[in-house]
Amino acid sequence: MDSALSDPHNGSADASAAANGTTRPPSTPEGIALAYGSLLLMALLPIFFGALRSVRCARGKNASDMPETITSRDAARFPIIASCTLLGLYLFFKIFSQEYINLLLSMYFFVLGILALSHTISPFMNKFFPANFPNQQYQLLFTQGSGENKEEIINYEFDTKDLVCLALSSIVGVWYLLRKHWIANNLFGLAFSLNGVELLHLNNVSTGCILLGGLFIYDVFWVFGTNVMVTVAKSFEAPIKLVFPQDLLEKGLEADNFAMLGLGDVVIPGIFIALLLRFDISLKKNTHTYFYTSFAAYIFGLGLTIFIMHIFKHAQPALLYLVPACIGFPVLVALAKGEVTEMFSYEESSPKDPAAVTESKEATEASASKGLEKKEK
Repeated sequence: MDSALSDPHNGSADASAAANGTTRPPSTPEGIALAYGSLLLMALLPIFFGALRSVRCARGKNASDMPETITSRDAARFPIIASCTLLGLYLFFKIFSQEYINLLLSMYFFVLGILALSHTISPFMNKFFPANFPNQQYQLLFTQGSGENKEEIINYEFDTKDLVCLALSSIVGVWYLLRKHWIANNLFGLAFSLNGVELLHLNNVSTGCILLGGLFIYDVFWVFGTNVMVTVAKSFEAPIKLVFPQDLLEKGLEADNFAMLGLGDVVIPGIFIALLLRFDISLKKNTHTYFYTSFAAYIFGLGLTIFIMHIFKHAQPALLYLVPACIGFPVLVALAKGEVTEMFSYEESSPKDPAAVTESKEATEASASKGLEKKEK
């Protein structure tokens, strides 16, 4: 039976061979449609809700929820770092035992997955706690140095409700660690994706174009140029991909012939779409034109990826189709509305950057002084 394989970094799919190399009966059309329809839906959910949460995150003052801002320099280096990581994993799997490497990776993603899932479900779970729930506030503070030279390394604020969410997430973590069940894998994968879209912020549209353009080349090269990506995807056991069984209708929850989509194909376009939502809000026109345009472009690009994959029966780098769609559609809309200059001049500063905070304060003070001068006149 055909199975779609995902690259652990960018999720390129291959529909040409079964993951374990055995011959299986062909997938039913209903099973294929259900699998890829479910993957598409699972990809859209973290992008949509992650983009909405990124707006609140950008406005938030909680140090534990501060976003990480990606600059143009970071974007330019990312494809190189991703390539080195991919090649390093490939060599590790060739030299060392796959079993021990995956054991270490499982433990690493077990911890990360619990934290990510806990952060994801916390806002939803807060609605279910009774008003008289004994909620205590906590702060985890880790500093370096003393006196005036003291520097914060970790400053994380949480409460009793967060601890309850952590306990629930730990149950999913143990389930994944013991069974590697595809549902547990997807819960972690969705949490990673939503957190990525929410907490990774591009500082401007140009940076987004650099990042997506660089990963476009990276994706095409490692899929079409070598077998490195497919080899790592087959060997890598971690919740860094969304999966859905094509034989679910025949085997139920014990199905094992999976269609897959890597988290990179969700998070990388997702942070660009989230940026466009924040740009929409900055225009103060009470419309989300660019967000909905890029969101529709993502659906078109991912649908085209699946279609081409089934036509040619060969590994397809999803970003080959997603990048032109997610960048091209919004730019065309900006051209039609005459807002290209506004789009590319929109800038976000890092909340962690003291210089940015100082500049913001100075701009506010300058604006206030101008307002006073006008009133005096």
